[in-house]
Amino acid sequence: MAIPDRSIDPRLLASAKAEFMKHGYLKAELKTICENAEITTGAVYKRYKGKEDLFNAVVEDIAAELNNYIESRSDLDFSVLSDDEIYDSWVMSYESMIPLFKLLYNNRETVSLLIDKAAGTRYENFNHEYVTKMSYAYEQFYAEAYKRGLAQAKVTREEFHVLISSFWTCACEPLVHDMSWEQIEEHCRIVCRFFNWQAVIMLKKGDENNV
Repeated sequence: MAIPDRSIDPRLLASAKAEFMKHGYLKAELKTICENAEITTGAVYKRYKGKEDLFNAVVEDIAAELNNYIESRSDLDFSVLSDDEIYDSWVMSYESMIPLFKLLYNNRETVSLLIDKAAGTRYENFNHEYVTKMSYAYEQFYAEAYKRGLAQAKVTREEFHVLISSFWTCACEPLVHDMSWEQIEEHCRIVCRFFNWQAVIMLKKGDENNV
């Protein structure tokens, strides 16, 4: 059995990324992708079902990494967490948030494809779906804080979705404006000050509830 030639894959994906970045998925031309990669259309169809499958191949790794980022923070056993740990989870700090900004910055082109140029693909609703997952994670922490009497405010699911949508926009805007890493670091500090979750849910330390 002949071994498939995978040597063309890097330049095919690089050409595809460049074309999708320039025109978005809908207006990107498979012919142009092939010409710039110096391969035939037939070679593409030996590897991918078509243009959408090729787009998915470009963005699927970062999509998976972003999903893992949220899932690792929502799939928790709250019974093992102390009240102080629950409280601290609502303190948005530079140290806790910079990994997300670094992930977005290090993958800024593929993230831009996901959030702005995926119309017509199975990723076209990525923003909404990601915000929904992020909101769910926040809701789990909120429910636990409220159950323990640490959160005093009643915040609805719809309100969480609106607030998390705002946060996700703030996280992604540096990519839209092509900020440098130094600018993004400062942006992270500003975002952490802006989103005061303790005030949103009226969070108090455990011993403060008995004062």
